[in-house]
Amino acid sequence: MKHEKDRMVHSPTTAEMIQEVAKQLEELPKEERRDFLKRGVAFSVGAAAAMAGAGASQLSAEECKVDPENLPPHIQKWGKAWGRDVNAYPYGMPSKYESNVVRRIVPWLTADQKASVSFTPWQDLEGTIVPNGLHFVRCHGGVVDINPKEWRLMIHGLVERPVILTLEDLKRYPSVTRKHFFSCPANSAMEARGPGLNSLQVTHGMLSSSEYTGVLIKTILEDIGLKPEAKWMFSEGSDPASVGRSVPIEKVLDDAMLVYAMNGEALRPENGYPVRLLLPGWEGVIQTKWLRRLKFDDKAWWVREETTKYTELLPDGHAKMFNWVFESDSVITSPCPERGWEGRKPGPTKVAGIAWSGKGKITNVDVTLDGGKTWHEAKITSEVLPKMITRFEFYFDWDGKPLIIGSRSTDETGYTQPEQQQLMDARGTEFVYHRNAIQYWEVKANGEVNNVQIRRA
Repeated sequence: MKHEKDRMVHSPTTAEMIQEVAKQLEELPKEERRDFLKRGVAFSVGAAAAMAGAGASQLSAEECKVDPENLPPHIQKWGKAWGRDVNAYPYGMPSKYESNVVRRIVPWLTADQKASVSFTPWQDLEGTIVPNGLHFVRCHGGVVDINPKEWRLMIHGLVERPVILTLEDLKRYPSVTRKHFFSCPANSAMEARGPGLNSLQVTHGMLSSSEYTGVLIKTILEDIGLKPEAKWMFSEGSDPASVGRSVPIEKVLDDAMLVYAMNGEALRPENGYPVRLLLPGWEGVIQTKWLRRLKFDDKAWWVREETTKYTELLPDGHAKMFNWVFESDSVITSPCPERGWEGRKPGPTKVAGIAWSGKGKITNVDVTLDGGKTWHEAKITSEVLPKMITRFEFYFDWDGKPLIIGSRSTDETGYTQPEQQQLMDARGTEFVYHRNAIQYWEVKANGEVNNVQIRRA
């Protein structure tokens, strides 16, 4: 494998990027730190301007102005003239009034935009499926474009019949379609030492959920034969970073998939076109994009991304490795810093959010209005699927006074989402990945919403 290792580009891990930001924040005086965080909220809309047609740019204040002539009892102006041609946009476009709903970056988080991340706008989404164009993206060597006719997948090692598959070969196998969430292990990592940026999109935007179509790896192994001594699978991508990871055979034979479609269409380049690995409920970095080979062996590979990187330093000085599975988590999406209650009058009010677990189904979600002193059971409002986003809502009469709201989820294993202090007691202060502490939002009397943390003695 020497020639394979020589071509690898070692980009910063998500933890390294976030730890650098945390270090910068700790070194700043309190007032400067507040200004730094405020500047961070003004993140770039990145590729949004590249969209073609009417939805391309942010609307002006004049375009968003309400015309009294379009309000009842008047007949609206848009109903008095022909609209655009049915196929004006052959692929289809969102309404121009939704042009602000885009993935966003934090420009100063990374040294460049090749090895970087863009965040899903959960504050603007409904339901449980994230559209392909809004699915969060994390790359280690930039996005690559692959001609599907040139794509090949090598499957070798401890198998009876090594093969090299084309995309058409792969699609000849029986397919499955399943819905699952997908998350970076650094989702919410900026909050590990204290409140990070005042933004739901940044705190929890390294999380998405989609409907995936592809082939179970066990289906292919049933065809080519897996030798009994095979205990691990190594997956490797074909991008410049050539990220590779070791996967235990139990997961491979359970629900591991080779995915070629997402939400009804071919994968997009940012998500690993033409084929990626999917490991439902496990951290995103192990789910190789732009897949080029799978090798089976009797031992793990102990590569960079599972030894010196993407591990968790524990208080006793030991590093926790091979920590793949996400535990029960949740966050309130309405209200949130981007979508507060400014101008809202007291009265019947709805709190809404999402919950997920890599260990199975969400069984219940509780909501607090007083910073965790008392909890109230929320209503599940979506279908409940294993390893998938679940929607919840809670209704109450708001009296217009300040609140500290949060949510905690429980999955079918009985595990309940912990407080931040519980995580720090168990993991120390150096952990970054798999942070699933309860996220609190402060709601002020004027409806403004801020990111806060509660530390309990």
